[in-house]
Amino acid sequence: MSAPIVHGGGITAAAAALGGSPEDWLDLSTGINPCPVALPDIPARAWHRLPDRHLIDEARRAARDHYRSGEILPLPVPGTQSVIQLLPRLVEADRLVGGTDNSVAVTDNRVAVTDNRVAVTDNRVAVTDNRVAVTDNRVAVVSPTYGEYARAFASAGFAVDAVDDIAAIGAGHRLAVVVNPNNPDGLIWPAETLIALHDRMKAADGLLVVDEAFGDTDPALSLASRAPQLSNLVIFRSFGKFFGLAGLRLGFAIARSDILARFEDWLGPWAVSGPALSIAASLLRSDVSPIRGRINERCAGLHGVLTGAGLQLSGGTALFTLVADARADDIYTHLCRHHILVRKFDYAPEWLRFGLPPDPAADRRLGEALQRFER
Repeated sequence: MSAPIVHGGGITAAAAALGGSPEDWLDLSTGINPCPVALPDIPARAWHRLPDRHLIDEARRAARDHYRSGEILPLPVPGTQSVIQLLPRLVEADRLVGGTDNSVAVTDNRVAVTDNRVAVTDNRVAVTDNRVAVTDNRVAVVSPTYGEYARAFASAGFAVDAVDDIAAIGAGHRLAVVVNPNNPDGLIWPAETLIALHDRMKAADGLLVVDEAFGDTDPALSLASRAPQLSNLVIFRSFGKFFGLAGLRLGFAIARSDILARFEDWLGPWAVSGPALSIAASLLRSDVSPIRGRINERCAGLHGVLTGAGLQLSGGTALFTLVADARADDIYTHLCRHHILVRKFDYAPEWLRFGLPPDPAADRRLGEALQRFER
């Protein structure tokens, strides 16, 4: 069994280990808006009835207008295993490119011949009913980033290449994953660079997945408005991070209609709750500029605290800041003793990621704790 993916959060475990109640801790370990928006009215029928088609369609229309996109589908949170695990199935379903007349499968240097059918499997070739699929089952993930992508594909038998630059993504890759802006370093790939990558993937009969979970704070970075012209693109958007409603477990996929139809079929009916769909439809139609303003204000407060403590800002987005410091592990432990949780990384022990404090009082609490750290 593979090791569990490490995420932000975990206040309950931290409090159990180091004392205090979870409510006493300041959780800065996630990249979520700490100032949640007020919930709109939710019709009673959204709670009482199964989420009927009109609720899904209403949320889709609101999301399409908000993201200025083409086809879109509400999903249980992109960026979680429940949705990412569908991507290998999408690659398998999308790889048929035309071919001959026999039925072929290839497996592990073993060949079976039955009724003039040949099966060979090593994930290399498959010929079925006049259709040929050629794949060496390689996936590229621009890294470091979310761990779920690599694990989902590896679990499905794909070879996963962690690359540090999209230039390393080649014709042998069936699918490429780019998180933009990236988590945890906030790296941004320009739209034209991603479009060029899409065109390369399309020429090789591959797919490009762009995870825009942190895209709401800077909509100009998004490919959503160009999605109708990019046939081999899948975009994931998060809803809860920007609106501060992560508990809804809601996101959206933007892609061509046949890809979304596959997602919808695989997920089955009622994948997203009626209340979540109702809330999304209302908030996506609202004026979100005050939310962006509040996030930017909180981000400026965090930067002031961190630079005032002599820490080096190495990246991030409006919803989190990455710090690089050789004493990161000691700083992490020190903050935990003050009941402040931030995010550390086993693959980059010099990194700490700080989410946004919810208010100036939390800024002061973090600043005072950092000032007490023995340098």
